[in-house]
Amino acid sequence: MPKLNILFDHMRWEEKAIYSACEKRGVDFSLVDAEKIFFDLTSDSKPKGIGDVVLQRCVGHFRGLHATAALESYGVTVVNRYSVSELCGNKVLSTLLFKKSRIPTPRTYMSFAVESTLNALQELGYPAILKPVVGSWGRLVSLVQDPTAAVVALEHREMMFPLYQIYYAQEMVKRPPRDLRVFVIGDDVPVAIYRVNETGDWRTNTARGGKVENCPVTAEIRELALKAAAAVGGGVFGVDMMECNGGLTVHEINSTVEFKNTVPATGVDIPGMIVEYALGEAKR
Repeated sequence: MPKLNILFDHMRWEEKAIYSACEKRGVDFSLVDAEKIFFDLTSDSKPKGIGDVVLQRCVGHFRGLHATAALESYGVTVVNRYSVSELCGNKVLSTLLFKKSRIPTPRTYMSFAVESTLNALQELGYPAILKPVVGSWGRLVSLVQDPTAAVVALEHREMMFPLYQIYYAQEMVKRPPRDLRVFVIGDDVPVAIYRVNETGDWRTNTARGGKVENCPVTAEIRELALKAAAAVGGGVFGVDMMECNGGLTVHEINSTVEFKNTVPATGVDIPGMIVEYALGEAKR
């Protein structure tokens, strides 16, 4: 049996669940703390204790991304691969792939300065949403109702790290007060949930109080989720969709997906399925 590593920087519910799934299956595995490991980038020898396949579970996007690149340089299989995580972690790159693959997605504009962003928002129409190119949990996402609100949000961004001055503006989709998180594991779509925020916050992230409800995986949901996963290269994902105009639109795809609230609500063994998928990838 291949040896599996779980690379982490924070031991969340998800990593503990993957740990338990490995124990139940008798998997040869170990935990690897990203804050303690180091890499000799000029050597062909992988770090001590690294096995055949690594489940990359770092909360820090850039930390996980660079660790994945180093591990792959030694010939280690990583789930998800560097190229996949890079595409999923950057909203501009994933949006371009959605367009190329003819996947329905909200109208989105990119710009690099305050004036051009205000022009883009005027063309896009208010209300609109400003998102960071890299980010999660709804952080730094702004709903702007008019040019005045947009100027305030943009002025704040101008004082931040240059990455936050790549402006990503998206239309405010008219949808029910919920969105969908659809789980993809390889060629399987085992479960989907609705995320409903009853706190009055327009964001449905469970990190911001979104309530989880089971969502039946219809043929349409399955097809669209697999299409989005294939567009970025395949692996393990959470595909975020919204209901609009009688159909579905994909607005994000997550490569280090969380499932703390999904497993108790649905009873689906997501951590076990992820472990089995990773072991299968190591045997290829």
